[in-house]
Amino acid sequence: MNSLVHSTTGWIHLISALVALITGTIILLNTKGTRFHRKTGYGYIVSMLILNGTAFGLYGLFGRFGPFHVAALVSLITLLLGILPLINRQSSSKWLFRHLTWMYYSVIGLYAAFASEIIVRIPGLPFTAMVITASVTVTGIGIFIFIKNHQSWIKNIRTHKTISHE
Repeated sequence: MNSLVHSTTGWIHLISALVALITGTIILLNTKGTRFHRKTGYGYIVSMLILNGTAFGLYGLFGRFGPFHVAALVSLITLLLGILPLINRQSSSKWLFRHLTWMYYSVIGLYAAFASEIIVRIPGLPFTAMVITASVTVTGIGIFIFIKNHQSWIKNIRTHKTISHE
């Protein structure tokens, strides 16, 4: 019988993925700029760093560096590009837009990976085609939602105190 997880690294990867999915979703659905947002965001960042780090320790599928390791690199880059504007707020007036954009795409990438992981578990479906289909579909929907809503999201954030000490 095949098990879902094959190693301690796999368990850590799975748990951090679940934490990232939960915290990422909470962040997307709640008011930005609050203490709750920041604390939840720290949880998201830590879980994503662990998730991406453990991805580089998983080689069971290809036995070598493969496309999912490349995806982990892309994920790490979007995460870091979402964090950097917070560190360098004074260096640009567009820090809030950059933070929102890259963190949003970090979560969308996580959703795409989750959709791919789920769909490849369906017996009889072609692995590569399903990974590509799930990833492109979820990412496409995410891009559409972002393009349609990002201006109102930014406007809404600015109506709230972005550095709140609730």
